[in-house]
Amino acid sequence: MKHLFFAFLLVTAISTAATPEDFTVRAAAGKGSFTLKEAQGKFVAIHFLLKTECPVCLRHTRDYFTKAPTLPNVVQVFLKPDSDKEIESWASKLPAEDLAKNPIYRDPYAKLAKSFDIPDGYKFHGQTVHYPATVLISPDGKEVFRYVGKNNGDRLSFEALAAKVAELSK
Repeated sequence: MKHLFFAFLLVTAISTAATPEDFTVRAAAGKGSFTLKEAQGKFVAIHFLLKTECPVCLRHTRDYFTKAPTLPNVVQVFLKPDSDKEIESWASKLPAEDLAKNPIYRDPYAKLAKSFDIPDGYKFHGQTVHYPATVLISPDGKEVFRYVGKNNGDRLSFEALAAKVAELSK
């Protein structure tokens, strides 16, 4: 029954999602920013990571950092709803050279996750947060795919994203 309810949530999120036409997010500690409109002409994969200390988010992010150069037509945007200090502490476990190329951006109070209609209500480390998700924006700025995980370990693999980009690029 729980799976049916979550499937309903996922379908509802997909059918009611109103992708923002543009947004700007700031990197943790003010080390740059990302603006969606500036990435037009490329796919943009927006990764909504969980709040607080999350080793699965670290593995997911490391995997994407390692493999991202094989998808040069996709900009990877990693978002956490934590404070600068919390993100810096968490990100210190990632390779500095990778962080320089792919900063971790802030989504204060998960406002962007909410504007993308990422389902909320996941219990994690004593908090209620949005579910882990990846949203793919097409080169013309439209949402073309989304994946919302059922739990912390349920993430869109890099290989699945690469396959989706290949399919949409035909």
